[in-house]
Amino acid sequence: MSIGRTGVLIRGASGAGKSDLALRLIDRGAVLVADDYCDVAVENGAVVLSAPTTIAGRMEVRGLGIVPVKHQSSARLGLIVDLARGDTIERLPEKTTEDLNGVAVRWMSIDPTHASADAKVRMAVAQLEHS
Repeated sequence: MSIGRTGVLIRGASGAGKSDLALRLIDRGAVLVADDYCDVAVENGAVVLSAPTTIAGRMEVRGLGIVPVKHQSSARLGLIVDLARGDTIERLPEKTTEDLNGVAVRWMSIDPTHASADAKVRMAVAQLEHS
């Protein structure tokens, strides 16, 4: 996903709610980079996510199938979001970054079933863009 100038990598098990969260973010202005998987590269000290040509501009939406969506070809990663059950998420987590291909990236864990999940992602991105 891309929110403003920030790339967001949403990770979770199959059926965890990645696409549902992505749809809520898209509904509020985010843009899809890739669905299901993406290419990851390090360029000038930053992690860059890009859509493989075979899936660019397509998103699997349960109940609708594979649908075309507005997308961008790449985004500079600023936030990793891991999906988890709410009762497993620390209120004040000690972990705030994760190393991805040798680059420290802001990290958070959220429960995608909570109504505030997309707002939390957007809030984390806003903090990054204003720092």
